[in-house]
Amino acid sequence: MDELNHNPENKDQDHLKNDNNSHNKPDIYPLISPLAAAFLGLVGGFFLYQFVGGILTLLIFGFDLETAPVNGLRLMTMAGQILFILLPALLFAKWIYGDVSKVISFKIPNWRELILFIVGIIVLTPLLQSYLYIQNFFIEKWAASSEFINSIKSLFDSLNELVEKTFGNLLSADNIPEMILVVIVIAVVPALAEEVMFRGFIQRSFEHKISAFKAAAVTAIFFGLYHFSPYGVLPLIALGLYFGFAAYLSKSLFIPVILHFLNNFTAVLLFFIIGDDEIFSVDATDTSTLEANIIYFFILLSLFGIVVFFIKRYYKKNKIT
Repeated sequence: MDELNHNPENKDQDHLKNDNNSHNKPDIYPLISPLAAAFLGLVGGFFLYQFVGGILTLLIFGFDLETAPVNGLRLMTMAGQILFILLPALLFAKWIYGDVSKVISFKIPNWRELILFIVGIIVLTPLLQSYLYIQNFFIEKWAASSEFINSIKSLFDSLNELVEKTFGNLLSADNIPEMILVVIVIAVVPALAEEVMFRGFIQRSFEHKISAFKAAAVTAIFFGLYHFSPYGVLPLIALGLYFGFAAYLSKSLFIPVILHFLNNFTAVLLFFIIGDDEIFSVDATDTSTLEANIIYFFILLSLFGIVVFFIKRYYKKNKIT
C-alpha cells in the first residue's frame, strides 16, 4: 500500500487532479473584501448620482426645474446615468477585481432562456400593478383612521408628487422622434447602467460572501430604495429580485438588461398612449375594483410561480448552473 501511495504515476494523477480543482475555482483575488466592494458600489453610486448629479443639475438649470428645457434635463439624466452609475461600476470592477469580466459578463444566452424570462416579466408587470392598487387601497383606509398614518401618507404623497412631476416631464413626448429620445433616456441607458452597477458589480460582489439568494435580495432592497418611489418601493424590490434571479441563473447581465429595458419601455409606451393619469395614479378607493385586483393578483401570482418553475427546471435540465 505504501508503494502504491508513493507511485510516481499516482503523484502525477494527484497533481493533475489538483490542477483541475484549482482551475474550477473562481480566479478572483479582489483588492478589498467583496463585501466592502459591494457597499462601495452602493454608497458610491448613490452619492455620485443622487447628490453630485443633483447638485450639477441645479447649478446648470437652476432651482426652478419646471421652466428648464426638457431636452436639457433628459440629456443631463442620461449623462448622470453614464458618468455616475455605469462608469463607476466599470472602474470599481477594474480597480478591485483586476478584470471587469470577472464580475460583469454579457454572455449571449440561449433564445429559450430569454423567452422564458420575458414571459416572466410579462406576467410580473401586471401582477405588481394589481399589488399597487391593493397596497394603496389599504393605505387610504389606514390613513383615514389614524392621524399618525395620515401624516406619514402626506409626506409620502409630497415625495411621490415630486417623483411623478419629474418623471412625467421626462416622459412627455409630442412626436415619434422625441419619443425615441425618451426611450433612450428612460429605457435604454438606465437598463444598461443600473444593471451593470446593481446586478453586475454589487450583486456579484455580495455573492462572494453570502448566498446567491441573499445577494440578490440585498441588492434588490437597495435597488428599490435607490429610486425614491415611496409607494413603488416594494414592486421595485420585487423587480430587482427577479432581475437578480435572471443574472444569477444566466451568469450574464444580458437577460437582466433586456428585462429592465422592457419594463421601462412599457412605462414609456403607456405614458405616450394614455398619459400620466393612469400611469401615476395612486388613488384606490373603489371596493369592487379592489376585489377584482385581489383576484387578478392571485391568478397572476400563480402564473408567475409556474413561469419561475419552468425557468428553474430549464436550467436544472440543461445543467447550466
